Amino acid sequence: MTERLADINARIEGVRQLGAVVNAMKGIAAARARTARAQLDAVDSYAATIAAAISSVLASGAMPSEETAGADRGEPGLLVFCAEQGFAGAFTERVLDSVVEDLGAATLFLIGTRGLSIARSRGIAPAWSAAMPSHTPGVPKLADAIAKALYRGADSGGVDRLDVVFTQWRSGRAVVARRTLLPLDRCALPPVKGTPPLKQLPARRLIESLGADFLHAQICKAALHAFAAENEARMAAMTAAGDQIGRELDSVEAMLRRVRQEAITAEIIELGAGVSEVIG
Repeated sequence: MTERLADINARIEGVRQLGAVVNAMKGIAAARARTARAQLDAVDSYAATIAAAISSVLASGAMPSEETAGADRGEPGLLVFCAEQGFAGAFTERVLDSVVEDLGAATLFLIGTRGLSIARSRGIAPAWSAAMPSHTPGVPKLADAIAKALYRGADSGGVDRLDVVFTQWRSGRAVVARRTLLPLDRCALPPVKGTPPLKQLPARRLIESLGADFLHAQICKAALHAFAAENEARMAAMTAAGDQIGRELDSVEAMLRRVRQEAITAEIIELGAGVSEVIG
């Protein structure tokens, strides 16, 4: 009986340690998600400012429409943000399922180490991949690397259109979103306000520079959404795991109480039998 009590106590300690690990992971995920959400407003403001500048330059009429419209010479590209780490439920699987019909004809740029592993297990080989940074200050550097890879694909004639696929967290659940990054959609640009800007650069060069900045901002925005959503998904998974651990702990503690009661009852019976023998 003593050995059984020791085993149950050891099991309780193990369950409690697991619960502490789960709570720590949940806390880290919550902090990272909160930081990413706070930075999205700044990226939105930055992107809106660049979009307004592009509208102003285009409205000046100094540049023909062909300069920015591009031509469909290559194949479409997909920039897909998956999970960097595990313990996030079916986060990556949902993203890959949403683009499975496009993979045969598109050049795939995949972000996320865990996502890359799952993609390879499905027989999907991206043309380029990178890891998602563990903290949001690394997102601009990731966006730089992605932009360079995209420009290499465009310069080689392999990619002339690009969609980005990422996950947003809405109303407590993951929602896969898809946006067009290239070519630039003029209809999505804000209306021109105020007087035309004074330009010191040729219109084409100015548009190329602003377009590169706008692309960088849009990539940062998608990456932050994906970063926040992955950590929200991890929080949800850890919450579910914590609930399961709580139920397991309650069950084991109930077992401990029952075994202790059985031990006490056995001792009382043994003492009673001894007393009866003495009296008899």
